[in-house]
Amino acid sequence: MKKKVGFVCVGNACRSQMAEGFARAYGSEAMEIHSAGLYPALSSIPEQTIRTMAEKGIDVSAQFPKDYRVYPAGFFDLVINMSGLPLRAACEVRAWQVDDPYGSGDRVYRRVRDEIEILVQDLVRELETKP
Repeated sequence: MKKKVGFVCVGNACRSQMAEGFARAYGSEAMEIHSAGLYPALSSIPEQTIRTMAEKGIDVSAQFPKDYRVYPAGFFDLVINMSGLPLRAACEVRAWQVDDPYGSGDRVYRRVRDEIEILVQDLVRELETKP
């Protein structure tokens, strides 16, 4: 049975969307993947997020910001919180300390993207080894 994993950041425009993209590319066999934001303000993902992920061969252009509250309590088995804010959930919550690249240059976006890629790869390996 796949774990339902939610990647959460503030706006669901950069970090959690990157994590969702990497998780879909690397871990769709190990988890059911979702992303959301605590305070999504945009109606679409910034072009810079799409372009930065495309450099890795991952297309996130069909993804869109969603509010964390659209998911009912108990929906997730694991929430990865990248918001830097406290998050209560009816499941395991892990905090990933990842800078928010929104409004930054390409260099920051790439650094954050690469950090998230490594974290997602580690999570996929962990979930693949658990029964």
